[in-house]
Amino acid sequence: MVGGVSSPSAVAGPLGDPPPGARALARGITATWWYTVTAVVFIELFLVFAWALRVLATPVDPIATVVVGAGGIVWLVSTMVLLSAYRHRVENGPGFPWARIAVPLLVAVAYGAAAGLAADSWLFGVMPLAQSVVLLNWQRGVRVRVVGLATLVMIGFAFVDGARGALGVGIPEWIPTLYAIVIPAMSVSSLWWWDVLVTLDRARASEARLAATQERLRIATDVHDLQGHHLQVIALQLELAERLMARDPDGALDQLRAARASVDDARQGTRDLATRFRSVPLGDEVANARDLLSAAGISVDAEIAADAGEAPASALGPVIRETTTNVLRHGAGRRARLTFARADGGWRYEVVNDVDPSARREHTGSGLDGVKRRIAEVGGTLEVRDEGDEFAVVVTVPASDGVQGGRR
Repeated sequence: MVGGVSSPSAVAGPLGDPPPGARALARGITATWWYTVTAVVFIELFLVFAWALRVLATPVDPIATVVVGAGGIVWLVSTMVLLSAYRHRVENGPGFPWARIAVPLLVAVAYGAAAGLAADSWLFGVMPLAQSVVLLNWQRGVRVRVVGLATLVMIGFAFVDGARGALGVGIPEWIPTLYAIVIPAMSVSSLWWWDVLVTLDRARASEARLAATQERLRIATDVHDLQGHHLQVIALQLELAERLMARDPDGALDQLRAARASVDDARQGTRDLATRFRSVPLGDEVANARDLLSAAGISVDAEIAADAGEAPASALGPVIRETTTNVLRHGAGRRARLTFARADGGWRYEVVNDVDPSARREHTGSGLDGVKRRIAEVGGTLEVRDEGDEFAVVVTVPASDGVQGGRR
């Protein structure tokens, strides 16, 4: 826990958790899609409800109300298919997936005809089809024209209904006209907002791929420069040794030694380069240790300083990994405690785990020996405590080993 508050198997705060940006964006896209679906469904439900009330208010056959209400539910379900096809339009390829949208369009035609006759309204007869057509995956320029045409057609039928007196007594003529204008516009605006977010997500993904490509090119360039230089030097040293072999064996031997030293330099340079690129922020190292121990069924009590990201990750990262492995291999597997905080101008990392007193233990293996050497290189100390039922490893390092927070 950050700030000294502990809890079982949880390292709290932003330090131990992975960056939430990508997951938050993915959740945001899914949530926006359901907002879009909800908006469209609400528009259609309001349309069906309004016309059902209108039919109820007029002395017509009661079956008409059933046709408008129940048929409206069927039509609404059919538009969900159109929305699904719209969301997956990239996978469907260019054009319309007629196998998926044919039935919803036929449902819209049938419902419009039946509801229009039941309500004695030309406007209501054309509205379901117009709404379904608006939800299709039109091209960018075509969509505006389709929406405009659908709006004009419904406005025309609204005036026809008004001239026929089909609206009934007490219903202003501007209400159906408003429906004709608002319904396509609201549906298209909902889809437009979804398209904007999808475009932004694709841009983010493209930017991430570009960044990864640039990073790979940078790594390849660094490896090429490093190995190319050393290999060229080694080749010249070996060539010179070959020339000196007959007339100056001692000089040739010196060149062979120099070539071997160059090989060691190349190997160490490659190791340093790999370490620099694969360094993990210290907060992530602690979180990984916590998660790994928890996954093994160990109750983890962690107390991590809020500013642990400023600690030298290049020195402490391998220590955290090695001590975590040590707990898994030699611990009793019930509990462990991780503590990481500032101490005496540096950093102190302690991991304590329970052990089986009856088990034979050897804690002087190469793992802890490697940790001791690594810590000594940066001026730190390693303390190992075996207290019978508990085993503790305490590491202290200076505040910086030339790396701040794991960034070079």
